[in-house]
Amino acid sequence: MTDLFYVKKPSSLTTNAPLLIMCHGYGSDENDLFSFAQELPKEFFIISLRAPYRMQPFGNAWYAINFDAEKGKWSNNEQAHNSVELISDFIDYACTKYPVNPNNVTLLGFSQGTILSYSVALNHPDKVKNIVALSGYINEDLLPESLNKDHYKHLNFFCSHGFADQVIPVEWARKAPEFLHRLDINHTYKEYPVGHGVAPQNFHDFKNWLEQYI
Repeated sequence: MTDLFYVKKPSSLTTNAPLLIMCHGYGSDENDLFSFAQELPKEFFIISLRAPYRMQPFGNAWYAINFDAEKGKWSNNEQAHNSVELISDFIDYACTKYPVNPNNVTLLGFSQGTILSYSVALNHPDKVKNIVALSGYINEDLLPESLNKDHYKHLNFFCSHGFADQVIPVEWARKAPEFLHRLDINHTYKEYPVGHGVAPQNFHDFKNWLEQYI
């Protein structure tokens, strides 16, 4: 069983398929990133998750973002930690339920979904292989106190951001390649002349990247 609602697109393979799990951004739902599914390599078994916290009047979030006069903009890290574990548990669920390869799991996130994807990979590196991190950043409050380079040698990251992003400053995203380099993690980082979104060239680039690491 899983606590997360999802939609799926089966693989062209009947066994041992690479698994790609999508995590949408704040205020969106499972259909957002799933629009990419038809254009991605057909070998992927694709699942798009709906975040667990319902918003009003519509949309969903992986954790609340609050606006307070004293604190300013701040994230509910307790909810975020809970979502990290929900995604981690979902990977186990999907690898048991569907004919996929548990050693070939990719997380693809956008914005808040990227923050969670980074966190799942760095908290549970044994469960993932590749991460596509679109328009997000690494929230170190969601990471283990100590990070062992040996646990991350197999990981591959594609990170991208719009340098005109008005929601998540590009300066936050630029810290990611430095962080990953310190851990000797294989990574690619690219920027595009857009705001908080995925440019066509960005989609083309991460699709080509995925084909290398499928």
